[in-house]
Amino acid sequence: MSNAGKSAAAERLAAMNRTRKLAHKKLLDLDSPVYRAFLEMEGAAYADGALPKKVKELIAVGISVVIDCESCMQWHIGQAAEAGATEREVLEAVEVGIEMGGGPATVSARFALTVMGATFGGE
Repeated sequence: MSNAGKSAAAERLAAMNRTRKLAHKKLLDLDSPVYRAFLEMEGAAYADGALPKKVKELIAVGISVVIDCESCMQWHIGQAAEAGATEREVLEAVEVGIEMGGGPATVSARFALTVMGATFGGE
């Protein structure tokens, strides 16, 4: 990817982060009971249990590819990395998503690769 392409991808990811943070703050400021319940459910779902958080985040990465949710891919790739996932582990989760979603998921995976580059410092 060219420097201009990397810069555009980095800005797109930064804009997504800003939008996510603003929406999160707004929903908390509005004291949304549904959003608070969602955050509680999210905390419970990703807490270490029979499966560690890292594995759960990798599952979410694959699902995110299948449903073509760019914000989800960005969030869960970052969360997987913070939980100790390696770039190779994230790639394999993306590959599982490709297999489960077929051809359309290969298109979604392109965005996941962009996020991986930003998260792990690759291209």
